[in-house]
Amino acid sequence: MDDAPDTARTAPSPVPDEQAVRTAEQRLARLNAQAAGVRAELMRLRHDLAQVQQDFNGLRAAQLVEANEQLVLAALHAQAVADTAVSNLDELARSAQRDTLTGTPDRALMLDRLDTAIAQARRRGTHIGVLFVDLDQFKQINDSLGHAVGDAVLQLVARRLELVVRDTDTVSRHGGDEFLVLLPELAQPADAALIAEKILAALAEPAPVADHVLHLSASVGIAVYPEDGIDSHTLITRADAAMYRSKRRGPGGWEFRGTGVPSIGPVPPPAKRREADPQQGLHLRNLREVNEQLVIAAMTSHELEAQVEEVHTRQIKFLAMVAHELRNPLAPIRTAAELLKRARADDPVLARLQVVIERQVAHMSRLVEDLLDGSRVSTGKFRLECSHVDMADIVALAVETCRPLIDRRHQQLTVQQPGGTLPVYGDPVRLAQVLGNLLDNASKYTPERGQITLTATVEGGAIVITVSDNGIGITREALRDVFDLFVQGTRALTAHNRGLGIGLAVVRELVEAHGGTVAAKSAGRDLGSEFTVTLPLAAASPEQ
Repeated sequence: MDDAPDTARTAPSPVPDEQAVRTAEQRLARLNAQAAGVRAELMRLRHDLAQVQQDFNGLRAAQLVEANEQLVLAALHAQAVADTAVSNLDELARSAQRDTLTGTPDRALMLDRLDTAIAQARRRGTHIGVLFVDLDQFKQINDSLGHAVGDAVLQLVARRLELVVRDTDTVSRHGGDEFLVLLPELAQPADAALIAEKILAALAEPAPVADHVLHLSASVGIAVYPEDGIDSHTLITRADAAMYRSKRRGPGGWEFRGTGVPSIGPVPPPAKRREADPQQGLHLRNLREVNEQLVIAAMTSHELEAQVEEVHTRQIKFLAMVAHELRNPLAPIRTAAELLKRARADDPVLARLQVVIERQVAHMSRLVEDLLDGSRVSTGKFRLECSHVDMADIVALAVETCRPLIDRRHQQLTVQQPGGTLPVYGDPVRLAQVLGNLLDNASKYTPERGQITLTATVEGGAIVITVSDNGIGITREALRDVFDLFVQGTRALTAHNRGLGIGLAVVRELVEAHGGTVAAKSAGRDLGSEFTVTLPLAAASPEQ
């Protein structure tokens, strides 16, 4: 029994519990389902987060765009208010600078024009004349006929003085029966005496006032810059003294303060009278009536011309003030453009908005500067800060400034100038503005892929700079007035990138202020144009 196999001692293998297996499988399935749900939730949350970020960015950009629009609208509203205020101020300033009785410039405006004329004469080395006109026996008119007639006489005298002088001259009531006449452009001092003779002749014509026909005369004193004085106060004082010396000799004469020319105008002797037959008297009366009508018609015409000039002056002042006011909204618009640029640099929509705003701001800035320059041309208030400069550097600066515009239009610019320095005594900023305006005009009115040439040469004691192109050209009619303010040819008016017609007027004013000249040539329509600037070499300063 001991050798038999011990089968009874071997334990049987355990059998797996099917229920436990099923439970584990179910738990694993639930875990997998939960994991899938978590993954799906994470994907949804990631999508929602991206949507929130996109919405936030869009809202931020929309807010910036809206803020920029509000800035622009606010600037436009402010501009409308400013325009109204400027118009009212202009009207107030105009009425405040006129004599209430005669409508001529008052003392302040006359002194301002006299100071400006002195500055221009000093710069150009020319003469100006100041005439002090005092009516003879005017007190007798007031005492015998009344102040109403006296006032009418002063108005008539003002109109006759304006009729005699040139458009560039100024007539001002100085006070009482005294008038000042400013002659800003005299070829020679003796020309002032010719104007004085014309004034006395015009005043000697019969003067129909109310129910009276008066015969007026005046005494005229003449002072000339720079021989008799170099400031306005001295010139007026010495013209006044010369007038009193003439009055002491008798009515109806003129006298210089002293300029090396004949200084005394003879007092006309009394006209010899002779008896005339009645028929001759009738002819004389008819001639007198016709002459009076001609004088009145001429005076009316001159008044209309004066009104036109006054309107033009008001327009210039208005443009200047508007230009100054327009500068204000440019800064916030630029700021808004910068905000758009920083908001989202990689957003193409915002980038396009920012480019459009910056381009329009640059264009508006250019127009504002043109308006300011136009007002300076009309008032002669360009300020120069002169020094010895090399014109070659000025040419390089102007070319560098205008190069982007020329390159955008795929135009070819050729620059030819001699080696070495080109010394000029002048304002480097203004000289660069002259060449920049000419190059800018050449590019604007030359078609794409056109030719522009700038040449500089030395001829005698001058530097000659020529800017030419093969553009639309200038007609003969437009060429006559091409350097006047707001003048543009018919084809120039249709150009999409045209300016205001100010740039060439600025060029002429600045070139002449530097003692130079500028001329324009064109063979006609589509035959290009050529502008030539001549400036003196810097042998000495303009004062010397």
